[in-house]
Amino acid sequence: MEEKVKVLYVDDEENNLLSFKAVFRMKYKVFTAINARIGLELLDENPDIQVVITDQRMPDITGVEFLKMMIEKHPNPVRIMLTGFSNHSDTIDAVNLGKIFSYLSKPWEEKHLGETIVKAIEKYNEEDSIRKKAEKTEAAERVSDQMEFLLRQKLLS
Repeated sequence: MEEKVKVLYVDDEENNLLSFKAVFRMKYKVFTAINARIGLELLDENPDIQVVITDQRMPDITGVEFLKMMIEKHPNPVRIMLTGFSNHSDTIDAVNLGKIFSYLSKPWEEKHLGETIVKAIEKYNEEDSIRKKAEKTEAAERVSDQMEFLLRQKLLS
């Protein structure tokens, strides 16, 4: 049986967290956090989370600030921003600082958010495949360098 994709949703409104979990828990392994601190803790405990969704307007820290902090330690999850209050500056910060994949309005529509999560998972899988190929290439280059060194040593002796 294939393991469910892990999705983290960070929002300061508990009703939104409950709704999200109710809608998506059958399809994904859903983690929810009522604030950024808990969200970061969940990422530390579950570094294989593939998608992170966050509200922009939260009392202690904005969604952009959360994503910026998250990226330092957990750069791989695909990021989605939700907001009920959008302004030009928030949007620019979300893209430039939060490096978001998608920016959606609240209240979210199940179908639209679901489609966005599916696209985010596809993007995660593509990037993960590239990361794994890069790791294999680096490993092959190290082996090649070691073999070249050994051959040179053999030729010199």
